[in-house]
Amino acid sequence: MTQRLKVAHFVDNYGPGSNGLMFAVQQLEGDLLARGHQVVVVAPAAKGPNPHQGHPERTEIRMPSVWVPRMPTRVASGRHFKRTIKRVAKLEPNVIHVHGLGPLGVLGLWVALRLDIPLLVTWHTDFDAYARHYPRTIPFLKGVVEIFARLNRSEIFDAESRKTDRLELGENSSLLGLMRRMLTEADLVTAPSPKTVKRALMLAPDAKVLCVPNGVDPLPVSEPPIERGHGPLIMYAGRIAPEKGLTLLCDAFELVAEAIPDAQLMIVGDWTRYKKIRKRLEELRAGHNVLLPGEQPRESLGAFYGMADIFAFPSTTDTQALVLHEAALAGLPIVTADPELDLVIDPGVNGLIANDGPVAFAAALLRVINQLDDDTWRTRAAARSIELASQWSVESQAEEIIRLYQGLAAGRE
Repeated sequence: MTQRLKVAHFVDNYGPGSNGLMFAVQQLEGDLLARGHQVVVVAPAAKGPNPHQGHPERTEIRMPSVWVPRMPTRVASGRHFKRTIKRVAKLEPNVIHVHGLGPLGVLGLWVALRLDIPLLVTWHTDFDAYARHYPRTIPFLKGVVEIFARLNRSEIFDAESRKTDRLELGENSSLLGLMRRMLTEADLVTAPSPKTVKRALMLAPDAKVLCVPNGVDPLPVSEPPIERGHGPLIMYAGRIAPEKGLTLLCDAFELVAEAIPDAQLMIVGDWTRYKKIRKRLEELRAGHNVLLPGEQPRESLGAFYGMADIFAFPSTTDTQALVLHEAALAGLPIVTADPELDLVIDPGVNGLIANDGPVAFAAALLRVINQLDDDTWRTRAAARSIELASQWSVESQAEEIIRLYQGLAAGRE
């Protein structure tokens, strides 16, 4: 008989808006609860969709939080950490699961060390890329180091840590030391893609890192929610933010529209949040066929995928991108800008990778568009997309993660 588990999730990105990390954590919560296990969630106070709130086997601890200007989420302020440590100790979790580096990720690390609880860390974020787009994260992350130092009440970095080569996050080697310590202290590290495994091992070559992609199931398809024209429809779905490469996509689409005037671009997401992005999209819509239906509930996205001919993903900062898997499960060919994010792309078969700027991205889109009238190619591309994305279902991921939890709870070997 398998052990009944209690897993404590420490997550810094848990609202207010919908995002891939929040969805992944809530999916794990649901998987555990559905199998009779217990869940503890430690997250910043924020409003956001929460399907498991009120479940009798779930404990939610919301920490005082602050809004950091120009960052996409609220973050824990560092208040009430000591009382939270005592509260978690009383709950006696079998496993601590930390989702990345932030004030609460650091708190989860400290709790695991202090209470001698097995620690699983999931490395979700490409910090170099993130810091390029959100430079205000650098002082914030240095504050995370101070939080850990205050909790630890001791010197936490050795001389070797201080000699670590610089990263684009900044010159503060103690930040790198904290990242390394989180990865090496963990009994196991999981990462959602080979790209992220590579990043983690660059930081901590001795860490025990395993690739476990987040599982995605096909979304329900319904009637088209909006009208589209007759030309080829290129779709992007996801969070609209500076690091997502929307400027690249806009520049590339202008080139596509010069060659194919009736080509259409549909961007599904909250495109009004960032002033520069909003202005660029408004200008593009004024001169071309651009559809901006806004942010949509995830369960409604299947209808939008069903409208599209191609899925375009210009981001190079994602660590897996669940929307790529959703689009592939919908049978769409895909054009991306990130050569390392290739879990659901077989270049030349179901899509292309173009990472040399707008001209290359536009050329890749045009090459795929020119093959859409070939029914044999389109059928083969759809089959390959579905085949690749079907390797990681919600069920298979749940089984793998719970197997890892059980192993950690039973014995750290």
